[in-house]
Amino acid sequence: MAHVPLRPIGSGERPPASERSERRLAELEATLRARREEVQAGWGAAYAARVTQKGKWTTRERLARLADPGTTPFEVGTFVNYGETFGDKHLSSPGAGVVTAFARVEGRWCMVIANDNTVASGSWWPRTPEKIQRAQTMALRLRLPTIYLVDCSGLFLPEQSRSFPGARGAGHIFKMNSVLSDAGVPQIAGVFGDCIAGGGYMPIISDRVYMTEQAYMVIAGAALIKGAKSQHLTSLGIGGPEVHVHQSGCADVRVPDDETLIACVRRDVARLPTSGAPFYRGGEGALEPAFPPADLARLLPADHRESYDAMEVLARLTDQSLFWECMPHLGEEIVCGVGKVGGLYAGFVINRQGLVRDVDSPDAPRPAAILYRQGIAKVAAFSRACDADGIPLIWLQDISGFDIGSEAERQGLLAYGSSLIYTNSTNQVPMFTVLLRKASGAGYYAMAGLPYDPVVQLSTTLARLSVMEGRTLAIATYNTKLDDEFRIAATDPEERAEIEAGMKAVEARIEADMDPYVAARRQDTDEIIELASLRAWLELFVEASYQGVGYRRVKNPRIWSLHDLAEIGEGLR
Repeated sequence: MAHVPLRPIGSGERPPASERSERRLAELEATLRARREEVQAGWGAAYAARVTQKGKWTTRERLARLADPGTTPFEVGTFVNYGETFGDKHLSSPGAGVVTAFARVEGRWCMVIANDNTVASGSWWPRTPEKIQRAQTMALRLRLPTIYLVDCSGLFLPEQSRSFPGARGAGHIFKMNSVLSDAGVPQIAGVFGDCIAGGGYMPIISDRVYMTEQAYMVIAGAALIKGAKSQHLTSLGIGGPEVHVHQSGCADVRVPDDETLIACVRRDVARLPTSGAPFYRGGEGALEPAFPPADLARLLPADHRESYDAMEVLARLTDQSLFWECMPHLGEEIVCGVGKVGGLYAGFVINRQGLVRDVDSPDAPRPAAILYRQGIAKVAAFSRACDADGIPLIWLQDISGFDIGSEAERQGLLAYGSSLIYTNSTNQVPMFTVLLRKASGAGYYAMAGLPYDPVVQLSTTLARLSVMEGRTLAIATYNTKLDDEFRIAATDPEERAEIEAGMKAVEARIEADMDPYVAARRQDTDEIIELASLRAWLELFVEASYQGVGYRRVKNPRIWSLHDLAEIGEGLR
């Protein structure tokens, strides 16, 4: 029972790929890199120069110096607000004016939340509060130390009605500060400059607050006080370090500059307990997959209608390309199993593609990438077992939805699906979701889509998030105008042309809505990534899941529920 039967998967052959598919993916990922650089530039070199002229670092310079040398922060929420403009001047807000990132600091994964001082002096735009709260939630779920790099001039006032009120308005950030504190999550704040109104509240609940000589924290800035009370003051005089470190006690330490502040934050993180990951590795090191993760770019066809081998995907993600598939003889449309990532156990769920055996009609294969009765039951049982065993769960989605039709209803797929939804809704173990290509209909929900609270949801550039495909929805919309073969039934040329144009318009609109940048703009997914980087993201997720100790159950493999599940499953064959 103690032995976890990890077995080699995948082939040593470089997977084939069509020239058309490779070219398309290369184009998509080149666009991703260009757009990421665009966001990271903020409002451009001139605004970065203004920051430098004040003797300060830009936000991303602070982040780079905060992270351990030789490591790269993993930003989330890069494309929030991408392509949108605000106010009468139609201003952009790259990244919603805030950088949120996982960063390794003194060997520990931390969540960093940093106002982008190259975008309207770090103002809060529509969706800025939600982006900050999303990062705080990630930190809470993983109990990661949370570091605030504050340089915020308050709300972008022309759009205040879209960021101030509501259940997730700016004030909810301070509730999340409180919830993190209540959960014992360390919070450290560094104030580098402007810290007005809501920006002034954000650091206060932190366990340690640092201020540079250029920093100030105020409920209202000097300009507002001058207008309201006709008093001529400076914001630094009202709420600078002389006031808040030496008089009010709202800050703890006064430092001369950005460099010193970052060094102080790193020193504080070093004082925290070290990561639990080495303990859970049991002295074994992290090993790379036997086959390079870069192969994923060749393995996944750009056309979502083309199939690939799901086991080959897993072979590019797990240590040494070793994997234990659980209940392989049930629900063949989906793979469930365990592998190591960075020397630590993780559960995987991935949709098979192509055709699979139909248990009710063995001689008639049926499409994969669809959830049928046995597959749903298998995933629900596997999800429950991973939760019981404390194994983080990784969901690799490429799904068209649930089985439909009279037979599916007779078999009670609604009930099976409800069982899976209940399980994923109540799991306490960290779950992470990756949209590889298709993420359609209720299948997206069942595979732990964002509404089911994964810690992070990633999308590749191939991802398509929707209830149904554009062509399918066009047919459904114009169903009364079509014959049994879904051809236009009208004989009048003008009417036919009108129907055809309407169907094309519906299809085009839905296809545009499925663009992953649309989802990322609205925070319907957390980040868009290149396929070759997926393994690195999973290493982050799994290690962060094991970093904290004492707040969730992590069972040793001798007493896993998965062993019992596998034994029972074999007995039922």
